[in-house]
Amino acid sequence: MQKLLTATALTAVMATSAFAQEITEFNIGILGGENAQDRMASTECLRVKMEAELGVPVKLFTPADYDGVIQGLLGGSLDYAWLGASAYAKVYLTDPEAVDVMLTKQNVDGTTGYYSIGFAKADSGIKTMDDAKGKSFAFADPNSTSGYLVPAAELTTKYGDLKSYFSEVKMSGGHEQTIVGVANGDFEAGVAWADGLGNWEDGYGSGAFRKAADAGLVDMSTLVEIWRSTLIPEGPLVVRKALPQDVKDKVYAMMDTMWETDPECAYNVAAGEAKDFVPVKHEDYLGILAARKLQEGM
Repeated sequence: MQKLLTATALTAVMATSAFAQEITEFNIGILGGENAQDRMASTECLRVKMEAELGVPVKLFTPADYDGVIQGLLGGSLDYAWLGASAYAKVYLTDPEAVDVMLTKQNVDGTTGYYSIGFAKADSGIKTMDDAKGKSFAFADPNSTSGYLVPAAELTTKYGDLKSYFSEVKMSGGHEQTIVGVANGDFEAGVAWADGLGNWEDGYGSGAFRKAADAGLVDMSTLVEIWRSTLIPEGPLVVRKALPQDVKDKVYAMMDTMWETDPECAYNVAAGEAKDFVPVKHEDYLGILAARKLQEGM
């Protein structure tokens, strides 16, 4: 009788454990950088594919700023996101057990990095960052790698206190907002991200300029590049660590093969042309983690 009870109890525990591993929904977080409607539209194909793969309802969430996605991953309300390296650093430094890194975007030339591109209106007379002295300048978001962390550090090293160097320093809210803001004259210069490959007139191969150009939000011939950062490591596609392993495996496999199985959706997800999504590991971001610690005085 005791053995029977033990076996029955064990079966119940196993059943409960199996049930606990089930997911009833899957939530995707999309970083800022575009308006919410555009972010939803460009990622809808991913939502549909993920829903078919996982067999549960999949929802898209477009918080107003980067921190909304960061907090969603930390709090467990989001299951997946493509983070910038700085946003990943904030997640990891807050809770090293929050997410697993999976893949990153590989450019058409085989590299896995991108640049922060300084730019201004072509008719502004601003041709270099030296010319931007005393002008209004826009960064994207405090948690953006190419929209703040890296350019702020590099420009500060060269020019000193940026609030003194520029007449005004603003956070636009995202890369798209910076691009449109400079084009409209709301800011005299700013930074946004791009792979730096291909033609400026197209918005380069992939990145914020390419998405803005593809969407018809800006004519790239009205803008001019005035500065470029050092190469920045491309941010990781991450999943919530606490998810069942089979769920993480399915997400990994789907994203790993997307450029072969659905190149149109992959183009939308990657913000333009790319070669593939390739494996990445935590150690690839140690430099960004160190920069983030320095920024936050840790």
